[in-house]
Amino acid sequence: MNKVSFLTLGCKVNQYETEAMQELFKKRGYEICNENDICDVYVINTCTVTNLSDRKSRQFISRAKKLNKDAILAVVGCYSQVAPDEISAIDDVDVIIGTKNRARIVELCEESKKSNIKFNIVSELTKDCGFDVLSIDNQESKTRAYIKIQEGCNMFCTYCIIPYARGPIKSRPIDNIYDEAVKLGNNGYKEIIITGIHVGSYGLDLGNDIRLIDVIEKLSTIENIDRIRLSSIEAGIISRDFLERLKNCKKVCEHFHLSLQSGCDKILKLMNRRYTTDMYRKKVLMIKEIFPNVALTTDIIVGFPGENDEDFKETLEFVKEIGFSKIHVFKYSPRKGTPAYNFKEQVDGNIKKLRSNELILLAKDMTTEFLKKEISDRHEVLFEENVNGNRLVGYTRNYIRFSAPYNENMKNKVVYCNGLSVEGEEIFGFASKIKI
Repeated sequence: MNKVSFLTLGCKVNQYETEAMQELFKKRGYEICNENDICDVYVINTCTVTNLSDRKSRQFISRAKKLNKDAILAVVGCYSQVAPDEISAIDDVDVIIGTKNRARIVELCEESKKSNIKFNIVSELTKDCGFDVLSIDNQESKTRAYIKIQEGCNMFCTYCIIPYARGPIKSRPIDNIYDEAVKLGNNGYKEIIITGIHVGSYGLDLGNDIRLIDVIEKLSTIENIDRIRLSSIEAGIISRDFLERLKNCKKVCEHFHLSLQSGCDKILKLMNRRYTTDMYRKKVLMIKEIFPNVALTTDIIVGFPGENDEDFKETLEFVKEIGFSKIHVFKYSPRKGTPAYNFKEQVDGNIKKLRSNELILLAKDMTTEFLKKEISDRHEVLFEENVNGNRLVGYTRNYIRFSAPYNENMKNKVVYCNGLSVEGEEIFGFASKIKI
């Protein structure tokens, strides 16, 4: 039995695509092994968000071939797409695929092994190249499953390489999305997470009136699926009609990861984010009105070129005003090939570190305050994992990590729970009833 291992860098979309490629190898009779095992094929699914991501990708390429010099090494993903010549210059690489045609990976690896020919099929990404369908019947988690519905981005934020790595927006046919969700439901998954590169743009390229909300409404009709969760969305998609239709889909979780990046209008404009803090504030107020128990999470970049102390203070004050339940903080990393790479007034690395630490401390305090308000509430928890043999851990509808004493009957079940205490970034409590 041939063996293959995968190493994945980057985002949830990359992880989804890796699992889809693993399934292709499994169907061809391969055993999926650990990345450090001696294998016949090594697949590196690369990221290119930062220059550091590129360097990590190259390090993993070098490491894989040392494990078995006779193995086939395939490099796929975003770094392959934006820098195929750099990867071609690495002698050990046998197969190079960008962010489309990944469904051919098994065929190309086997042909390379058979004929000793190297393949580079990276090609230009255009708006008419169509959605590159990679579907999954069984994912690693048996509780929550990701479904990729969309590819590419047309926004061109000044710090971001993704539009160049993923190309223009491409939407997956709604019936194809539905079919995959039905299979996942039949295979025991209780929650599906809708993901993509710029999910809110779903349907804009299809030439019809189908949009993201139509996908959600269709998926909510699947009997075996208890929950639908959205990955990152942006303020532009939020409208009263969108939110009210979401509310009517009873399976939609009360959790929005609403991308912010900065709480300063000057910096948002430099980033080409296409909204203001006032617009963002109004969208949040609308969300809280329609979903009173909502959890709002976000991403923020500190140290963007031109950000001074006053700009950063504006971000801190805006964050406090909005009241996020969790914030992912990133220090700005110059990415060659993006407009911001050449911006003047680059911020010193030590200042970025200080601002990052300050925002992280604020974010932790905000998370604790949010959890304290939720302790006494009754939550629906979907339990996922066994921790140390004596606790089950899962997530509430509004994405609170919840721990309870271990009970085998609660695994992969939606359970009503009450909280007793806050421990770190989770609530500890007990189960009162399994939802029927």
